[in-house]
Amino acid sequence: MEIKELYEIFRRCGSVSTDSRTVCDGELFIALKGESFDGNLYAAAALESGAAYAVVDASSEAAAHASSYPDAEGGSRIIPVRDTLATLQDLARWHRENVGAEGRRVPVIGITGTNGKTTTKELIRTVLAAGLNVTATQGNLNNDIGVPLSLLKITPDTDVAIIEMGASHPDDIAKLVQVSRPDLGIITNVGKAHLQGFGSFEGVKKAKGALYDFLAGNGGGVFVNADDPVLLSMAAERPGLKVIPYGLGHDGAALLETSADEPFVRIRLSGGKVLRTSLVGAYNASNIMAALCIGRYFGVPEEAALKAVSEYVPSNSRSQMVRTGANVLVVDAYNANPSSMKAALENFASFTASHKVAMLGDMRELGQDSVKEHENVLALALSCGIETLYLVGEEFSKALRGVVVPDGVDVRWYPDSQSLADAVSADPFKGCLVLVKGSRGTMMEKAIPAIP
Repeated sequence: MEIKELYEIFRRCGSVSTDSRTVCDGELFIALKGESFDGNLYAAAALESGAAYAVVDASSEAAAHASSYPDAEGGSRIIPVRDTLATLQDLARWHRENVGAEGRRVPVIGITGTNGKTTTKELIRTVLAAGLNVTATQGNLNNDIGVPLSLLKITPDTDVAIIEMGASHPDDIAKLVQVSRPDLGIITNVGKAHLQGFGSFEGVKKAKGALYDFLAGNGGGVFVNADDPVLLSMAAERPGLKVIPYGLGHDGAALLETSADEPFVRIRLSGGKVLRTSLVGAYNASNIMAALCIGRYFGVPEEAALKAVSEYVPSNSRSQMVRTGANVLVVDAYNANPSSMKAALENFASFTASHKVAMLGDMRELGQDSVKEHENVLALALSCGIETLYLVGEEFSKALRGVVVPDGVDVRWYPDSQSLADAVSADPFKGCLVLVKGSRGTMMEKAIPAIP
């Protein structure tokens, strides 16, 4: 079936589902296949649950039974294709180029970076929504499946779409920009992450820079943190790329100091006004400035943009401050890599507190540099005034052998976050400022309910 024909079916259906368990009446079900799942096996179940049509691999058993599911037009409700993932991406690309009302092209902002993608995306969404109809990636659905699903949620009424793109392999962003076809882009930062896949820091720059490459080749523009020399140099290396700068220094703003009474990010703007937020971590200042810059670009009134940022409350274990019955938590446990660990620990060190505790989980996908990077993080943590340091995972176990623990610091290691939670439940503490951070795979959020 030609993509034009499939697109007409999608338009009649109105939405796409890739999960037979949650498919809604009238949806277009696309059966995806991975290492541990095969949606083709559930195509019939999706149709029985209300899906209007099911797109399946032509080689699957479901395709062989297409005649058993006739539609009202004499065809079949089962649509065989060569590759269902490629079809999902082609459908999203076609939709992205044709969804605008009366031929209007909906502008798409592509966002990637080592750290802060999702928080920055949420800040941008919040600011733009103060004056525009915005479609944005839900959560962190930023891979080869999440990006097309996000694009397919754009409607003719959408004024601007924000599409987050993640990468763990060298060509991931290069592939995703071919699907999303952004008009504008932003790289939050470039740091050490997924080194096992990228090979080196230069590999990370090249992979993330694929967003700049696409925009430079297609007349697009990029929002660049002018306080970040790496991003400035990356943009300068691409002739013809339109640069829209932002940043604390560039915009004449200043980050105010934090304290026990003022723990959240506060920024004194160039006119003297102080922007107060509910975000923890000085590293979020650049994310905030990016959102304000993009708001200006799209004509959102300044007062509305500032109000939107001030009212934004982070969630999902990102840059949160949580007060429990006996302690105060700084929760940044959704993900971790060397650069985000460094930023989190340096920010934690800036807080004034009588007693500091840190719970750090392994960083994943660092390849041959893993032990060294964990040693670096451990050395930094041991210099941050932390009284008790809880470590989780095999990589930190290896790193412990290569560092000297100073007197006065209690270091405790656990194989997994559940073991940490059990230990804290058995030996609780109170009156502490607690940092919780680790890679998604370590599930450090499991320890949070155990903290009194």
